Amino acid sequence: MSTPNTVGDAIVETLIQQGVSAVYGVISIHNLPIADAIGRHEALRFVPARGEAGAVTMADAHGRQRGLGVALTSTGAGAGNAVGALLEALNAGAPLLHITGQVERDYLGRESGFIHETQDQIGFLRACSKRAYSAHTAEQVVPVLRRAMRDAMTPPMGPVSVEIPIDLQGATIASQTLGYAVARAAAPTFDEGGFASLVERLQQARRPMLWVGGGALQAGDAVRRLADAGLPVISSTHGRGILADSHPRSLRAFHNAAAVEELLAQSDLLIVAGSKLRSNETKTFTLPLPRPLVQIDIDPAACHRTYLVDEFLEGDCTEVLEALAEHFEAARLGDDDYDTEVARAVAAAERALRQQMGPYAELCDALRRALPGDGILVRDITMSGSTWGSRLFPIETPNTNVHSLAGAIGMGLPMAIGSAVAKPTCKVVGLVGDGGLMLGVGELATMVQENLDMTLIVMNDGGYGVMRGIQRNHFSDRQYYNELLTPSFTRLADAMGLPHWHLSSADEAARVLQDAVAHAGPALVEVDMASFGELVFAGPPQKKLY
Repeated sequence: MSTPNTVGDAIVETLIQQGVSAVYGVISIHNLPIADAIGRHEALRFVPARGEAGAVTMADAHGRQRGLGVALTSTGAGAGNAVGALLEALNAGAPLLHITGQVERDYLGRESGFIHETQDQIGFLRACSKRAYSAHTAEQVVPVLRRAMRDAMTPPMGPVSVEIPIDLQGATIASQTLGYAVARAAAPTFDEGGFASLVERLQQARRPMLWVGGGALQAGDAVRRLADAGLPVISSTHGRGILADSHPRSLRAFHNAAAVEELLAQSDLLIVAGSKLRSNETKTFTLPLPRPLVQIDIDPAACHRTYLVDEFLEGDCTEVLEALAEHFEAARLGDDDYDTEVARAVAAAERALRQQMGPYAELCDALRRALPGDGILVRDITMSGSTWGSRLFPIETPNTNVHSLAGAIGMGLPMAIGSAVAKPTCKVVGLVGDGGLMLGVGELATMVQENLDMTLIVMNDGGYGVMRGIQRNHFSDRQYYNELLTPSFTRLADAMGLPHWHLSSADEAARVLQDAVAHAGPALVEVDMASFGELVFAGPPQKKLY
C-alpha cells in the first residue's frame, strides 16, 4: 500500500511494486512529470538513451532477460521513433511496457499545432504493439498500467503501449491501494486427448525429432530430459540454448545445413514447440519438413500459420513438454544408429560452416574462449552475426545469444546495453557491423555513461556486406549503394574515453579478444575485415527475388 501524490508518483510506485529495476528513455516536456518522479524516488535506474528507438530496444532486451522491460518516450515524433523497436519486440514476443506521453486532453484531435501533436497516435501504436491503451482520467492511469503489464507478460508476450496525456501525469490524486504485483494470465489447460495422441505418435515413431523455438525458452529442463531419452532436438536461432549445444542429441540451429536436411528427410515425426518456423530458417517456407508434423503453441492462431500441420496442441510449451518428459522418462526414443547419424550430421554441418567462414571461424573460437560461460552474446543483423554468430558460436543456456527477430539492422548495440543493465553480473559482448552501428551510433555514449561491463565488437567492412552478397548472387553482381563512408571507430572511442583495440588478422584474435573481454567496463574492438579476410555470405536462403 502507498500514498502517491501525483500520477507520476503512482506510476513509479506501481513499477517498483512490479519488481521493475530500470527504465530506459529520453526525457521530454511530455513525460517530465514521470521522469521527475523516477528521480525523486531513487528506486529505479533511469538509463538515458540517445534516441527513442534505442530506449525501446534496450527495454526489449531487458525484458527478455528479466521478465519485463520498461521504456519511456515522448509523444508524437518521439513515440513514432519507437515504432521500429516496438515491431521488433512484437516479433520476438518480448515482454515490454512502453509508456509514452500525449498532448493535453483539451487539445487532443484538434490539429491546432500543439507542440508534439500527431494525428491518431494510438492508431500507430496499436499497429506495432500487442495492445495499446489510452488513459483518460488521473484515477484510471494505474489500473490501465497494470492491465498493460499483464498483457505484456502473458504469452504470446509482446510490447504494450500506454499513452498518458501530460495534464494527467502531474495531476494530484488521492491515495490508492495498488495491490499486488501483476501476474501473467493463466495458460490454457492443454487437451488431454490431444496429448494422448501425441504420446502415441511418439511411441510409434522410429526417428522422431523436436524443433524448439522462443515459445519454449522456459522448457529447458523438459527438453533436456526428452533429449536424454533419445529425442534429437533442433532449435530456432531464438531458441538456442534451450538444449545445450554440448548435448549429444542437439542439432543446434543447423536447420539449413545439407546434412541436417537429409536427417529431417528421414524423420517420421516432427514436434514443433513454440516456433514460428520463420522464413530465414526454412528457406522461405520451402524446407521439406517431416510428416506427421505436430505443433505445440499457446497461441491457437499459430496453427497452420506457416506450415500445414497434422495435429495442433494448444498449451504452454513448458507444461506440455514437462508432461511429455515425465511420460518418457524411462523410455528409449530412437536407437544407437540414430544417435550416430545425429552426431555425423552435426559434425558435417559444423565442418561445412567452418570451411565457409575461413579465418572468421578462428575469431569465433577466440571469442568463445574469452567470454565466460555465463556471458551473453548480442548480435546485430550483420554478416558475422548471421553466420558464425548465429550457428557456429557454442551456446549452452537460453537468452545468451540475443538478436533481432524481425531482421532489422541497428539493434545490436542497444540490445547489448539492455542485456548488460538487466544482467550486471554477466559479461556482455555486442557483435555489430559498421552499417548497423551507424544507425544508432549515439548509444555508444549511453554505454560509456552507464559504465556497463560490455565489449562491443565492430565488424568494419565499409558498408553493407549482407547486401553485397545478395546483389552478387541475385542481381548478377551489380553492386549499388552498399559502400558507406565509415568513421574510424577506435578514434570515435577515443573521443568518448572508451578503451579500444584494433584487430586485423586471425593471428591477433585470441590475444585481443581476451584482453578486451577481460577489461572491466565498456570496451570496443574494431575488426578491419578488409585485412582480416573474406567472409563468404550470400544473405539468408530464399526464393528468387525477382
